[in-house]
Amino acid sequence: MLGAEQPRNYLIMIQNNAEVRASGGIPGALAVLTLDKGKLTLGAQSTAGAIGTTSPTLSVDPEQTQIFSGRLGKFMQDVNLTPDFPTAATSAQAMWERKTGQRVDGVLSLDPVALGYVLDATGPVKLKSPELIALAGDGLPTELNGKNVVPTLLSDVYAKIRQPELQDAYFAGVAKEIFAALSSGSGDPKGLIQGITRGTAEGRVIVWSAHNSEQTVIAKYALGGSVTGPSIAPAQFGVYFNDGTGAKMDYYVKRTVQLIQECTDDDYGQVKVRVTSTNTAPADAARSLPAYVTGDGAFGVPPGTVQTNVIAYGPVQANVETSTVDGRKVDFAAHRQSNRPVGSVTVTLAPGQSSTVELTFGKIVQHTEPNLVVTPTVQPVKDVVLGTKLAECIPGK
Repeated sequence: MLGAEQPRNYLIMIQNNAEVRASGGIPGALAVLTLDKGKLTLGAQSTAGAIGTTSPTLSVDPEQTQIFSGRLGKFMQDVNLTPDFPTAATSAQAMWERKTGQRVDGVLSLDPVALGYVLDATGPVKLKSPELIALAGDGLPTELNGKNVVPTLLSDVYAKIRQPELQDAYFAGVAKEIFAALSSGSGDPKGLIQGITRGTAEGRVIVWSAHNSEQTVIAKYALGGSVTGPSIAPAQFGVYFNDGTGAKMDYYVKRTVQLIQECTDDDYGQVKVRVTSTNTAPADAARSLPAYVTGDGAFGVPPGTVQTNVIAYGPVQANVETSTVDGRKVDFAAHRQSNRPVGSVTVTLAPGQSSTVELTFGKIVQHTEPNLVVTPTVQPVKDVVLGTKLAECIPGK
């Protein structure tokens, strides 16, 4: 895959966690990474917006289309509304080929947090491009490091550069400079491996290969980002977030996710998935934040308010039984993907508001310890995923 036998080209999607998608964030910045005998170079760069509308729409798995809509096969910005990365990557490959004529050998995804891990190993990267320095102006750093890259790319850039196409140019330019530093071999190789390993463990680095023999191996591991198949533990739960605001407000949303095992009167287990979200944006967000960040009400959501689709997956053969928001029973969308139950609830939060969603999964036949996979956000994963809470069950009661 590193181009030992012949050069390989991979499409890189840099997911922007400020506008959350199930596998991380909207894939705003795109680039082609070429690997030739282990040496990497960053080639053509583009944006999801530049890909435009795919017509005719790509055919995507009907189960996932029913859950996440036909947008999966229509817009590059929405290929990862599904948390299943092989599905998203296959669509991204096809869209890129239709637009450019180039068929890539695979798709890699990473987010600015993972870029921060890379910078921790390579050391600070000083921007060299005159165009990039000019875009940075007086308000953005011209030297990026592991600490400032996330707030710079996911927040500050929108306040300092108001034109979306120039924001994209800055984002793409920063990515190019970081990969140039990476390809030069600068920094600590051991630290780089540790950083990429950490990014993979947190779901921030995901890989798909168009070569079946390679993809068969990748699919066995979390690196492949599958929600079905050999990499999925028997009692795995998944909680994923999709932005419904059409903006970059997820930089301000703090979340926690917890599994709560409860007692039942039958031989089956029951698990509640508890998701608490808080909009930490300033009270005057509608006025103090850029319109591009708030969405300015373009999609029917008031400026400063965040709307999120919360999607929870349970283990194979289980059922989604009930849903509550702040203790009140609410309707929810119920689906299945490869016999995994899927429940979805939409949450809307004004600045300062918090809300707790609970989705209850019943008839869980797996008696192994449950584990949890969550959309990687701006927050550290350790602050989002709380430990499983076990109920104290009394025999015979």
